[in-house]
Amino acid sequence: QVQLVESGGGLVQPGGSLRLSCAASRNIFSINSMGWYRQAPGKAREWVATITSGGISNYAVSVKGRFTISRDNAKNTVYLQMNNLKPDDTAVYCCYARIEGVNVWGQGTQVTVSS
Repeated sequence: QVQLVESGGGLVQPGGSLRLSCAASRNIFSINSMGWYRQAPGKAREWVATITSGGISNYAVSVKGRFTISRDNAKNTVYLQMNNLKPDDTAVYCCYARIEGVNVWGQGTQVTVSS
């Protein structure tokens, strides 16, 4: 299997930027689908973005144009660049890897957007 560790969360003002990282414990070259979900207090978990092994990315409507997902197979890491952050982006962001039909999850990193 694989273990995932997220980092890069924190407190940022509205309009600011953060880059989240998801480091995997092994080579991710063969993992076709990796991405991010988020969950805000009192709300359901929300899919944010996905990237395939071929580099094809998809985004939730709420973040499209502001967030960019990327992957560096050499570093076994997936990134989420978040720009023009809004208070509604406040949530715990979790990375996942889809392996043999099952999602493997990281522990999450808190992102708080507030003035």
